[in-house]
Amino acid sequence: QLQLVESGGGLVQPGGSLRLSCAASKFTLNYYTIGWFRQAPGKEREGVSCISSSDSTTHYADSVKGRFTISRDNAKNTVYLQMNSLKPEDTAAYYCNMGAYWGQGTQVTVSS
Repeated sequence: QLQLVESGGGLVQPGGSLRLSCAASKFTLNYYTIGWFRQAPGKEREGVSCISSSDSTTHYADSVKGRFTISRDNAKNTVYLQMNSLKPEDTAAYYCNMGAYWGQGTQVTVSS
């Protein structure tokens, strides 16, 4: 069964960094556009970043531009989200997405 599995979340202080991973099974990630989304308690799920299949063009939400970087490692069939200069408002469950498929999410908490 096609599956996306996120990892790398955790508790970090403001200004800190985390790297999230999205690993795929049963399909090859670089053939598809992959997105990262997040959902904070009481809020709607929002798009954070995506990387295209064709030329690895990247896009970012205004709220994370300059702080987050999305990338892919085709050899590992994994997409990463490097998050720097984290803020308390980045606290959310983070999900990777490919079309109709979603991972289970990984929690990121930014707090002192």
